[in-house]
Amino acid sequence: MKMNNNWWKEGVVYQIYPRSFKDTTGNGLGDIDGIIEKLDYIKSLGVNMIWICPVYASPNDDNGYDISDYRKISEDFGGNEAFDRLLKAMHARDLKLIMDLVVNHSSDEHHWFEQAKQSKDNPYHDYYIWKEGTPTTIPNNWQSVFNGSVWEWNAPTKEYYLHYYTKKQPDLNWENPSVRKEVYAIIDFWLAKGVDGFRMDVISLISKRIAFENVPQSMSFIDVMEKVYANGPRVHEYLKEMNREVLSKYDAVTVGEGPGVNLEHGPRYVSTKEKELNMVFHFDHLTIDFGPEGKYDPVPVDFLRFKEIFSQWDQALAEDGWNSIFLGNHDFSRIVSRFGNDRKYHNASAKLLATLLMSLRGTPYVYQGDEIGMTNVAHPSIDLYDDVETRNAWKAAEAAGKDMNQFLKAVHWQSRDNARTPMQWDASMQAGFSTGKPWIPVNENHEQINVAAAENDPNSILHYYRKMIAYRKANPSLVYGHFEDLLPQHPYLFVYKRWDDKGTFLVGHNFRDENTNWEQKELGYKMDIGNYATPSSQFLSPWESRIYRLV
Repeated sequence: MKMNNNWWKEGVVYQIYPRSFKDTTGNGLGDIDGIIEKLDYIKSLGVNMIWICPVYASPNDDNGYDISDYRKISEDFGGNEAFDRLLKAMHARDLKLIMDLVVNHSSDEHHWFEQAKQSKDNPYHDYYIWKEGTPTTIPNNWQSVFNGSVWEWNAPTKEYYLHYYTKKQPDLNWENPSVRKEVYAIIDFWLAKGVDGFRMDVISLISKRIAFENVPQSMSFIDVMEKVYANGPRVHEYLKEMNREVLSKYDAVTVGEGPGVNLEHGPRYVSTKEKELNMVFHFDHLTIDFGPEGKYDPVPVDFLRFKEIFSQWDQALAEDGWNSIFLGNHDFSRIVSRFGNDRKYHNASAKLLATLLMSLRGTPYVYQGDEIGMTNVAHPSIDLYDDVETRNAWKAAEAAGKDMNQFLKAVHWQSRDNARTPMQWDASMQAGFSTGKPWIPVNENHEQINVAAAENDPNSILHYYRKMIAYRKANPSLVYGHFEDLLPQHPYLFVYKRWDDKGTFLVGHNFRDENTNWEQKELGYKMDIGNYATPSSQFLSPWESRIYRLV
């Protein structure tokens, strides 16, 4: 099958977490005017799309992923007028705006739910998912992603409602055609305004297995997500309907966040024949260090498995569909801390990860701050963490009698707040993010790691990101070309070939703290770009990346 060329395949996405990006009012919360102020900086990276995490009206139980009004931009961020100015300013710079669409659940403060919970006869009652029970007898043993039961008692109707996330995020009932019509109208509202696409939050969960049978106690949470919560019986029907009713009428890009989406299910979501989504975010490589007890029981990354995941997904979508290439986002640790070495080889390993992102087939995503090598943060106390997932996990660990000193180390490694510390613009007290007290503490290393310092350093990670993004754009073979892992069993090297009729490239990365022998034996290749100024002819240096071109 011939691969179709598209603007969203050839571009690079920059992801913004608005509350942590840039505050222009001094209230400690990033805002839309802060994004507008930094558009020229973002444009200078060479990206052409910006995905902005939710800025809708919300009580912020889960930082905006609990929406109380889908057509209203929160006044915290500047309101609808500021959003309209942002869209205009972005389009003037030839930047596309991707919004977050959160429609697996709403806020419990949305007027739909406020009506729904009042009585079983209310017309909005069937917008949500309800089960009979008593205050002491819950419908089943399903556990929320954020700990505790997925069921919350509602006294007025003497029923439980379902929530896969916090109890302030009741799941919408997609079985109800009225709910689906409401969602499509919301999508149409924003696309008609000029928005260029959507990242669809946990879209793989919208179809429920309505028998709601208990899950075996022995089942891991990753298996529960894949086999019980995600990929429900009607999910593809709903996505086809969404595409037919609204998406197909616009030149918009869609990327679905797919918890529980694996190689078995993934290709169907993005198949051009199926007409559902353009891309998905799968999490095979981002749950790779989850231990037997999940995220806060971390284990070392299996490097061979890491490479295998990229190969498998490339192969699965090679003929039909398209990949999202990403190593982190607002829900995961900083990429240089997790997959690189953020201490001894901070500069080299951050550049290696940039080279990896820009040399794989698929659309690359850069999360704010990764382009300057922002790292994890290690707060001394749980009181300094804001994230609802982290705090709930802490409470559950305490209740289970865990070693809390050990658990704090797991928080340092895995908390979502690692990615949410304010963007580090300069070395001033609040990193140039705000003149006030930020909503979450700034990482102490902002005096060394910041945009201003990076701009002034010709060897910086920032300049390298610009160089790699420009290199990718100049070489479409790195966008569309075939992919083959040449050394799948090598314990430290990730070496692959990218080729099509326009060019052939050989890419090598050394994922360790020591020199590693790699004799580049294939004839006719000339080194084109790399992250070391003076590469050795005998070996790859620690965390070195190189791209060779066949001449």
